[in-house]
Amino acid sequence: MARDGAVYACQSCGAVQTKWAGQCPACSAWNSLVEELQSRPPGALAPSKASRTRGLVFEGLEDETPAPPRIATGVEEFDRVCGGGVVPGSAILLGGDPGVGKSTLLLQVAAQAALRGARCAYISGEEAVEQVRARAQRMGLADAPVKLAAETSLRDIVDGLKREGFDLVVIDSIQTLWSDAHEAGPGSVTQVRAATGELVRLAKKRGVAIVLVGHVTKEGTIAGPRVIEHMVDAVLAFEGERGYPFRILRGAKNRFGATDEIGVFEMGDAGLAEVKNPSALFLNTSGERAAGAAVFAGIEGSRPVLVEFQALVAPSAYGTPRRAVVGWDNGRLAMVLAVLEARCGLSLGDRDVYLNVAGGLRITEPAADLAAAAALASSALDEALPQDCVVFGEISLSGEVRSVSRMDARLKEAAKLGFRRALGPADLDGGGAREVVGVSRLADAVRRIGEGGWN
Repeated sequence: MARDGAVYACQSCGAVQTKWAGQCPACSAWNSLVEELQSRPPGALAPSKASRTRGLVFEGLEDETPAPPRIATGVEEFDRVCGGGVVPGSAILLGGDPGVGKSTLLLQVAAQAALRGARCAYISGEEAVEQVRARAQRMGLADAPVKLAAETSLRDIVDGLKREGFDLVVIDSIQTLWSDAHEAGPGSVTQVRAATGELVRLAKKRGVAIVLVGHVTKEGTIAGPRVIEHMVDAVLAFEGERGYPFRILRGAKNRFGATDEIGVFEMGDAGLAEVKNPSALFLNTSGERAAGAAVFAGIEGSRPVLVEFQALVAPSAYGTPRRAVVGWDNGRLAMVLAVLEARCGLSLGDRDVYLNVAGGLRITEPAADLAAAAALASSALDEALPQDCVVFGEISLSGEVRSVSRMDARLKEAAKLGFRRALGPADLDGGGAREVVGVSRLADAVRRIGEGGWN
């Protein structure tokens, strides 16, 4: 029998049930309901003294609000994703796979910000102070005036931050913290929600910027209740493919800046190095372009990025053809293959298809459809695209090539790297000395690739 005041919280989605069940009714996860004690019955809120003395105050949209101040950390790629710097009083949640470099990045951010005069603290719940100090020495940041602490008690952390006047605080990680006001274990839904809420309130009240590190599940989502992503002001994802030195910092939510902005880093022996021109790293500029390769001119946030799509279409050795894709959506690949076969006459149903985005970057933009289709057609027809050609455009199920946003920015980035030609939608304007091929149907693009006609 459940104890008085006990509920059952799902460790996958955070849904709360009054009785135990083998499967969560909300997210259908098995064996995820864990008994937790509540310190206060659900829905019982403490009366607010302020609400009895002062009514709700409304303001108009026309009232002027000054832009929030920013803390420039000195790590420009991190500041770019945050919208130009870290806002005092904001809470940032950073998630990423184990070993991708989250702790390295944030230690570097705290150290660089401290060297620029900000009062910074790094609190680790996973490592001892000696381990953090040793990492700083390997990165050449041992002289940075960053305050270190190893603690998991939420009460001790909050009390310590109230005593000290910090500008930026890093807490690694939120899943290791525990509050003595709840009997659930560290990492549970109740503890993660309580710790996040308390730290966010502290950030708003004291004006300190707090960066929380979050663990991720095997599906790639941040572990714990989804409500913590709503509590914080910004959610950042640190991505990287194993075997590649490149790391992508991507903004998924930002109340003080644009979303989908990216910062690019390269992991080395001395930590993370900022990559000022990602396009030059993701491209292979040596020699002639091989059949099956197409350069995509994409947009990541506000930054144009050129990346190479590599495709291989080969005879299938087994009865069922294989489809493998890295760095792009598998469902999108299936759609492009269907359009190539139904609208362009390319027989790919009985052949193995492999598609890879070079450099470990993951592309989600629909404008990459035409680049993927061009790489596949180039491999199937064994005809290489020109070395100085970029490709972009969205493909519909009818085989139409649709226009995409910011085509001028894509072409300008391509021109800076020596690309003089472009294959894209019919309304593509070359401008200047650029040679463009605008197509309204995917079949026209495939025909040009097969014939090698670009003039």
